Amino acid sequence: MTVLNDMYQYDLRILRWCVKSRYHQKFISCVRAVSRTGDGYMQVLLPVLIAIGSQSVNFFLLALFAFAIERPIYFILKNILKRRRPPDIVPNFSCLVQPSDKFSFPSGHTMAAFLLAGLVVSELGLIALPIYFWASAVGASRVILGVHFPSDILAGATLGSVMLLGVI
Repeated sequence: MTVLNDMYQYDLRILRWCVKSRYHQKFISCVRAVSRTGDGYMQVLLPVLIAIGSQSVNFFLLALFAFAIERPIYFILKNILKRRRPPDIVPNFSCLVQPSDKFSFPSGHTMAAFLLAGLVVSELGLIALPIYFWASAVGASRVILGVHFPSDILAGATLGSVMLLGVI
């Protein structure tokens, strides 16, 4: 139990450090916008654009298959593990956006973003590597907005990356 308590304490320290920047309104507007790009629109738009650009539906079908597996796994994990969100655990803490569901572990935004990033890099090669900056920014935005602990993001990134190995 000590290991879990230590992990929680590290999570809290990193969370508190990340939310210090929440007082700069222009920064928060940018963070909200980045977080919204992880709402699922990119997971549809990017595969469609790549399929149109390559004049092949293979990438779109691969992405469709990958997310058809990813979304149920995300949902099952969240509802089995039932980790409460930071505002529900940390006294006098609030989030800056309304989360789409009740639980925080793993981060679905981050899981989907890293899966998409991996799919795009596997399709387009190293030229697409900067998409991992976007995926990382989506994960960081979720912590800064107060809806996830850092370990939720780490788990989401890991799961999304591991799932990529199963579909390509």
